[in-house]
Amino acid sequence: MTAVVQEPAVVQEPIVSKRGLLALGALVLFSLAIVTTSRLTGVGTVPFTLPAAVESRDLRFVDGEKGAVLVFDASNDQLVERLGPGNGGFIRVVMRSLARQRRIAEVGAEPPFRLTRYESGQLTLTDTVTNRQIDLGAFGSDNIGAFARLMHPGSTK
Repeated sequence: MTAVVQEPAVVQEPIVSKRGLLALGALVLFSLAIVTTSRLTGVGTVPFTLPAAVESRDLRFVDGEKGAVLVFDASNDQLVERLGPGNGGFIRVVMRSLARQRRIAEVGAEPPFRLTRYESGQLTLTDTVTNRQIDLGAFGSDNIGAFARLMHPGSTK
């Protein structure tokens, strides 16, 4: 029988030194301290305020028959626009996103959405329940126009 000789185990030194780990930890703590100080004091931040609102309109969006979306003025329940199947794609996408947020918050379709135009011409859509606001200008002029015509039906404003 042959005897098996075992070689002594080799101890491997850590790849990163303790000094390196301490320096990394200090850097992380310093970064957190800077961010926290900035958030609490406002130093180093750029405040963003919207210009004054020129006009707004509260709207309700309701699913109609055969895939239509009905848009009502929330103040008087008058029909503003009927978007048939295949029409109003951008409006449908935006409203689907906002409706999903409402489902998560367990809110129905009854509370209105607020369409607001500002002095700068900026147009936003705000969910009056979740306070989520979408700057419609970020999606281009054609898509702004889709919502702008809801502000003044029948006009090209």
